[in-house]
Amino acid sequence: MIETGIKGHLEQTVTPELTADRVGSGLVRVFATPMMIAMMESTCHTSVAPFLAESETTVGTLVNVTHSAATPVGMKVWCDSELIEVDRRRLVFKVTAHDERGVIGEGRHERFVVDTARFQAKVYGTV
Repeated sequence: MIETGIKGHLEQTVTPELTADRVGSGLVRVFATPMMIAMMESTCHTSVAPFLAESETTVGTLVNVTHSAATPVGMKVWCDSELIEVDRRRLVFKVTAHDERGVIGEGRHERFVVDTARFQAKVYGTV
Protein backbone atom coordinates (compact mmCIF):
# COMPACT_ATOMS: atom_id res chain seq x y z
CA MET A 1 0.00 0.00 0.00
CA ILE A 2 1.25 3.46 -0.90
CA GLU A 3 1.10 6.08 1.85
CA THR A 4 1.99 9.76 2.03
CA GLY A 5 5.49 10.74 3.05
CA ILE A 6 7.42 8.73 0.45
CA LYS A 7 10.37 10.81 -0.72
CA GLY A 8 12.44 10.70 -3.88
CA HIS A 9 15.72 12.19 -5.03
CA LEU A 10 17.40 12.28 -8.44
CA GLU A 11 20.60 14.06 -9.55
CA GLN A 12 22.15 14.76 -12.93
CA THR A 13 24.59 17.12 -14.58
CA VAL A 14 23.33 19.45 -17.28
CA THR A 15 24.76 18.34 -20.63
CA PRO A 16 24.31 20.01 -24.03
CA GLU A 17 21.61 17.43 -24.86
CA LEU A 18 19.47 18.74 -21.96
CA THR A 19 19.45 22.40 -23.05
CA ALA A 20 16.59 24.45 -24.44
CA ASP A 21 18.30 25.01 -27.78
CA ARG A 22 18.72 21.23 -28.25
CA VAL A 23 15.24 20.08 -27.22
CA GLY A 24 13.39 22.81 -29.09
CA SER A 25 11.97 24.71 -26.14
CA GLY A 26 14.03 27.85 -26.72
CA LEU A 27 17.17 29.27 -28.22
CA VAL A 28 19.42 29.45 -25.18
CA ARG A 29 21.97 26.94 -23.94
CA VAL A 30 20.58 26.34 -20.43
CA PHE A 31 18.76 23.45 -18.73
CA ALA A 32 15.47 23.12 -20.59
CA THR A 33 12.12 23.34 -18.83
CA PRO A 34 10.90 20.08 -20.46
CA MET A 35 14.00 18.32 -19.14
CA MET A 36 13.42 19.70 -15.63
CA ILE A 37 9.85 18.41 -15.80
CA ALA A 38 11.07 15.01 -17.03
CA MET A 39 13.47 14.87 -14.07
CA MET A 40 10.59 15.72 -11.70
CA GLU A 41 8.39 12.99 -13.21
CA SER A 42 11.19 10.44 -13.01
CA THR A 43 11.90 11.32 -9.38
CA CYS A 44 8.25 10.79 -8.46
CA HIS A 45 7.89 7.61 -10.50
CA THR A 46 10.99 5.95 -9.07
CA SER A 47 10.14 6.96 -5.50
CA VAL A 48 6.93 4.92 -5.43
CA ALA A 49 7.96 2.07 -7.75
CA PRO A 50 9.11 -0.19 -4.87
CA PHE A 51 5.62 0.07 -3.33
CA LEU A 52 3.74 -1.08 -6.44
CA ALA A 53 2.74 -4.58 -7.46
CA GLU A 54 4.99 -6.12 -10.11
CA SER A 55 2.21 -5.66 -12.69
CA GLU A 56 1.75 -1.95 -11.92
CA THR A 57 3.40 1.32 -12.86
CA THR A 58 2.48 5.00 -12.63
CA VAL A 59 1.71 7.44 -15.41
CA GLY A 60 1.95 11.21 -15.21
CA THR A 61 -1.34 13.09 -15.59
CA LEU A 62 -0.74 16.63 -14.36
CA VAL A 63 2.25 18.94 -13.98
CA ASN A 64 1.95 22.38 -12.39
CA VAL A 65 5.43 23.78 -11.85
CA THR A 66 7.47 26.93 -12.20
CA HIS A 67 10.96 27.12 -13.68
CA SER A 68 12.40 30.15 -11.93
CA ALA A 69 16.16 30.09 -12.59
CA ALA A 70 18.47 29.16 -15.46
CA THR A 71 21.15 26.49 -15.06
CA PRO A 72 24.23 26.37 -17.33
CA VAL A 73 25.80 23.31 -18.94
CA GLY A 74 28.11 21.50 -16.53
CA MET A 75 26.23 22.36 -13.36
CA LYS A 76 24.63 19.67 -11.19
CA VAL A 77 20.84 19.70 -10.81
CA TRP A 78 18.68 17.58 -8.54
CA CYS A 79 15.04 17.04 -7.74
CA ASP A 80 13.39 16.13 -4.47
CA SER A 81 9.84 14.83 -4.31
CA GLU A 82 7.42 14.01 -1.52
CA LEU A 83 4.16 12.14 -1.87
CA ILE A 84 1.66 14.46 -0.16
CA GLU A 85 -1.72 12.97 -1.12
CA VAL A 86 -3.08 9.55 -2.01
CA ASP A 87 -6.63 9.26 -3.37
CA ARG A 88 -7.08 5.63 -4.37
CA ARG A 89 -4.93 5.37 -7.52
CA ARG A 90 -4.16 9.12 -7.77
CA LEU A 91 -0.87 10.24 -6.26
CA VAL A 92 0.03 13.91 -5.67
CA PHE A 93 3.64 14.94 -5.19
CA LYS A 94 5.36 18.13 -4.09
CA VAL A 95 8.45 18.60 -6.30
CA THR A 96 11.42 20.93 -5.99
CA ALA A 97 14.37 21.22 -8.37
CA HIS A 98 17.71 22.75 -7.38
CA ASP A 99 21.03 23.54 -8.91
CA GLU A 100 24.26 24.42 -7.14
CA ARG A 101 22.99 27.98 -6.60
CA GLY A 102 19.52 27.21 -5.18
CA VAL A 103 15.93 26.42 -6.15
CA ILE A 104 15.29 26.45 -9.90
CA GLY A 105 11.74 25.07 -9.98
CA GLU A 106 8.92 23.80 -7.83
CA GLY A 107 5.30 22.78 -7.84
CA ARG A 108 2.99 19.77 -7.90
CA HIS A 109 2.87 16.62 -10.00
CA GLU A 110 0.10 14.00 -10.19
CA ARG A 111 0.46 10.40 -11.26
CA PHE A 112 -1.99 7.49 -11.47
CA VAL A 113 -1.27 3.87 -10.62
CA VAL A 114 -2.17 1.64 -13.58
CA ASP A 115 -1.91 -2.01 -14.53
CA THR A 116 0.92 -1.90 -17.07
CA ALA A 117 -0.34 -4.59 -19.47
CA ARG A 118 -3.94 -3.37 -19.41
CA PHE A 119 -2.82 0.25 -19.97
CA GLN A 120 -0.59 -0.72 -22.93
CA ALA A 121 -3.35 -2.88 -24.44
CA LYS A 122 -5.85 -0.04 -24.21
CA VAL A 123 -3.44 2.47 -25.74
CA TYR A 124 -2.59 0.18 -28.67
CA GLY A 125 -6.13 -1.10 -29.18
CA THR A 126 -5.42 -4.72 -28.34
CA VAL A 127 -7.99 -4.99 -25.55
